[in-house]
Amino acid sequence: MDIQNVEKAAIKIQSWWRGNMVRQTLLHAALRAWVIQCWWRSIQAKMLEQRRRLALRLYTCQEWAVVKVQAQVRMWQARRWFLQARQAACIIQSHWRWHASQTRGLIRGCYEVRASRLELDIEILMTYGPGRAKKTLSLAQ
Repeated sequence: MDIQNVEKAAIKIQSWWRGNMVRQTLLHAALRAWVIQCWWRSIQAKMLEQRRRLALRLYTCQEWAVVKVQAQVRMWQARRWFLQARQAACIIQSHWRWHASQTRGLIRGCYEVRASRLELDIEILMTYGPGRAKKTLSLAQ
């Protein structure tokens, strides 16, 4: 063997060895990059999930606040309507009591229509004084 052939063989072996080493280094670098990328994607997914949960929690709190405000407004409206109805009832009752105290009696009546004729009976009960007086009025056409 000649020195040149030995040098060429040594150069081939060295280039093959360097190529294997570079490929191995690149493979390890690619694997490390892949591991880092997987880790980063998992961190991003966790952060996204945390943001979603926070947004959901805020939305839920806002919805609950809106429901509370609506309930308070409806309660206030119902109370206002009730107080108005109670006040109207008190006014009607006071007017009726005044009217009853002024007339101090009961008026009962009935009417009947028979063959184009009207019969009207009115009975007035007077309750003032020592006794009860009863007056009956009948109208017939």
